[in-house]
Parts: sequence; C-alpha cells; structure tokens
Amino acid sequence: MVDENGSIRTLSVDIGGSGVKAMVLDITGNPVTERARLDTPQPATPEVVINAIVVLAAAQGEFHRVSVGFPGVVRSGVTETAVNLHPDWIGFDLETALLKHLNKPVRVINDADMQGFGAIAGKGVELVITLGTGFGSALFVDGKLVPNMEMGHHPFRKGETFEQQLGRAELEKIGEKRWNKRLEKAIASLEHLFNYDYLYIGGGEAVRVNFQLPLNVKLIPNITGLLGGIALWRDEKR
Repeated sequence: MVDENGSIRTLSVDIGGSGVKAMVLDITGNPVTERARLDTPQPATPEVVINAIVVLAAAQGEFHRVSVGFPGVVRSGVTETAVNLHPDWIGFDLETALLKHLNKPVRVINDADMQGFGAIAGKGVELVITLGTGFGSALFVDGKLVPNMEMGHHPFRKGETFEQQLGRAELEKIGEKRWNKRLEKAIASLEHLFNYDYLYIGGGEAVRVNFQLPLNVKLIPNITGLLGGIALWRDEKR
C-alpha cells in the first residue's frame, strides 16, 4: 500500500455545510496535491455528498487511505447528527459507504476534531472552534482528543446557542461588527469555562474576525481541516 516512492498517501476530505474539500497528504502530512472544492449539493443527502467525494477523489490522483471530517457527531464511522446537512445522515454508516465507493480504508471523525489535530501543539488544554455554516468545537488535553464535543448546540446567550448566535446565517443577518462583538463575548465565556492554555479559531468565516485577540488565541487557516487528516492514521506502523 505505497506509491512509487514508497510512501503512503492519504486522501483528506472535509465535508462542510457549503463546500466539500479534498487534498492528498504524504506520509508526514504535507500536501502533495492542491486543495479541491465542490459546493455541497443541496439537499445534502448522503448519496449526493458521497458522489461529490467520489468526483473529488478521482481528480486527486493516487491515494491509499481516506480521512474524512464530518460536521456532526461520529461514532465508529457512523454519523449520528448532521444539523447543517440532511436528516438522512442520522445513523448513516459513512465509513462503510465510502469504503465501498473508493475501495480504500476509511476513517471518519468530527470535522472540528480533524481541524484540531491539524492545529494543536499537543501540550496542555487546547480548544478549537470553527466558524462556518455552523459552530464547531474540539477539545484536546495534552494532545488527546475529547471526542464529539458539540458545543455549538449548547446555550450561549439570550436563550440561543453558540451556533444560533455565531453561525453564518446570523453573521449575514446582523453584520460583521455585531458578530465580532458576540465572538469576543464567546471567547471570554469559553476561557472561563475551559481555562484553556490555547484557543485556535478556524473555519471559513475566521477571516471575518476583526478585533485584537488575546495572546493565547490564534487564527488558523481553513486548510487546517484537511491537514489534520493525517492524525487519524497515527496508530498505523506506516
């Protein structure tokens, strides 16, 4: 299971509410192809999203295994929630379905968790939030993941959740100035809640952040969600 240079290649896929992205990583996790993207088909049922992944995979060249970040709770390759996609995802075995379509080993994880693996230093308490269609989150303690922490659907302020207050729909509704003020309040709340050593902010809307961040808060590029795919195979010998 190696390429002509003796190295395993990993197809890394990031499923989002607005886009499906993919790229191939080498054995060290560095990109060997350009990031490719397709708009997430609507309605975003499992069948059409998988078809989009198959199209992206075909254009990426050789790969030997697949890592997938999915916007919801994932347990043993099965997607249990999918607030920003389609109800048909609830209880869907994405890992097995992609294995059949791509004929390669597949591992599936929450998308914020995968982005976190691409961002963290692996020391202390590190929190990751992703600002996109929704509001993703991931928590790590000394590099170990606390899985499926869907903080976006928990109360934040005025009886609404983090996602309701800071998701893309609300950003477009209230504008960047008010959205940034809310995000500042969210960061302050999260710091008191988790007492993290570092907070990383990613996702497609992270580029809209427009205020002075605390010293232990860092913006990370959206591509981090794909780079984290290599971490899903760390237990492999090669």
